[in-house]
Amino acid sequence: MNDFSIGMALFDYIPVIFFALGAFILLRDFHNKVRKDSYILFATGVIAVALAGTLKATWKLLYAAEICNLVMFDELFFPLQSMGFLLAGVGIMSILFFKSSKKPSLFAMEPSLLIMILLMVSELGFLDAGLCILSKKLKKPALIAIFAVSFVCCLGMGYLSSKDFAKASMNWIAEFVNFFGQGLFLLGVWMLHKAGLDKLELEE
Repeated sequence: MNDFSIGMALFDYIPVIFFALGAFILLRDFHNKVRKDSYILFATGVIAVALAGTLKATWKLLYAAEICNLVMFDELFFPLQSMGFLLAGVGIMSILFFKSSKKPSLFAMEPSLLIMILLMVSELGFLDAGLCILSKKLKKPALIAIFAVSFVCCLGMGYLSSKDFAKASMNWIAEFVNFFGQGLFLLGVWMLHKAGLDKLELEE
């Protein structure tokens, strides 16, 4: 059993706030002075790191207050933080070594939209990776391909979201890609269920 107090949990928010404030200052200083692609990588990274710390501190607080035990918030800490520091590191290195802001950005869409898409793709990647692991545990390796294709379809949706949706043709393409991707997701989950997911011992 974890020995957390409410005071300890609240104190855990302080370094998160320190990091978030430092990252905010850097983001303001870098804004409109560096390449958009470098800025987006760095911004996505520091947001993921701050989110990881916030989730872990929130888990401690809820646990200490005896409200609930959201273990998922704790388990997301290392995947989110490691991914975040990687992206932030690559972003700041590209800022330093590709200084010219006159060069075209790798991304044409607005930074805020792309950040949300990158975060969504990362989170979806964790979800599908987990489902693939469950498929292996249940000895259903064919389902890995189903979840992989579903993930690729969702990546396609991220790409299509940058296109002109005023055209009916683009809307129909996006509709079919989304239909196929989510249909595969449902099929894979249903097959996991039929394979005995509800009876699988997860803590082995």
